Amino acid sequence: MGRLRHKRNHHGIRDNYRRQRTRAYTRDLDQIQDDLKPENVGKKKNQEIDTDLPGLGQHYCVECARHFISEEHYSEHLKSKLHKRRLKKLEDEPYTQEEADRAAGIGKADNGPKGGRALKTQDAVMED
Repeated sequence: MGRLRHKRNHHGIRDNYRRQRTRAYTRDLDQIQDDLKPENVGKKKNQEIDTDLPGLGQHYCVECARHFISEEHYSEHLKSKLHKRRLKKLEDEPYTQEEADRAAGIGKADNGPKGGRALKTQDAVMED
């Protein structure tokens, strides 16, 4: 009896991981922040009928960037934990590009006030 050979069941695991990682991609929080501006909310809420979207694209949650089949499912979603968590995340202001550059060490250096150090012209005087 020889040694049993491994079956090698997971030979393509890397490709499966990549497929799953991008399959259910949703909009990022900064993109949703742009959607929540007053001029964009009306466009997202009142979309034209699209037969490719669930519920013909008429029941859309702007905060979660999701379409729903019916008004009942949409109202049920508004009560869910997932929706409430998303609302809490959206309360924070998104980072700007300037903040990201400063965190990476790129950008204008903060070297203190203009003019540098003030030089002392007097010598230290010792008292008896």
